[in-house]
Amino acid sequence: MSFFFAALKRDLLLVFRHRNDIINPLAFFLMVAVLFPLGISPDPEFLSEVAPGVIWVAALLACLLSVDGIFRGDYEDGSLEQMLVSPESLLVLVLAKVLSHWLVSGFCLAVISPLVAMMFFLPEQGYPALIMSLILGTPTLSLMGAIGAGLTVGLRKGGVLISLLVLPLYIPVLIFGAGTVHAGSMGLPIQGYLALLGAILIFSLMLAPFAIAATLKISVRSR
Repeated sequence: MSFFFAALKRDLLLVFRHRNDIINPLAFFLMVAVLFPLGISPDPEFLSEVAPGVIWVAALLACLLSVDGIFRGDYEDGSLEQMLVSPESLLVLVLAKVLSHWLVSGFCLAVISPLVAMMFFLPEQGYPALIMSLILGTPTLSLMGAIGAGLTVGLRKGGVLISLLVLPLYIPVLIFGAGTVHAGSMGLPIQGYLALLGAILIFSLMLAPFAIAATLKISVRSR
């Protein structure tokens, strides 16, 4: 646990030294929310109807925008190689890095999501569903995105390839996340949707760290 918290603290310090890593996903999230009504329709009823899907798509793309940098900095300065040969568990390191990515992307998106919901005239009863769905769904996005980041960390232009690799894996999270918000805004029960998001998260936590560790080893060996 001491190694886990040390790795998490190191990654968070690096992120706060490069604050663009925090600002860029949030700015992209807000920009999509602002441009959508301008390009489609400013009608409150229409925006309220499409709000769950638009907010979740914007959050998904914002997380995808930042996932390329999870391992790239460590790969470029050689730190990743040292981490792979260290006696500490690689799975612990992977979980620390994924958690740091979620804290500066997914969690921050969940915090500011009510502001975007107000812009889309989402009913207030849908706010708790929106926040809870993002808190449960975005960690899965970080875990799955880290698999693609590990596979493409050795490539100069891996961002597009990451999108092609992980977007199909994001679809179930998008469907159930948007469904949670839609049900919550209509006053319907959301426990079923949240249970499905939680099940996907647990399944990802069980398998994704092993896949991420394997992709990192493959990328470093082929360097």
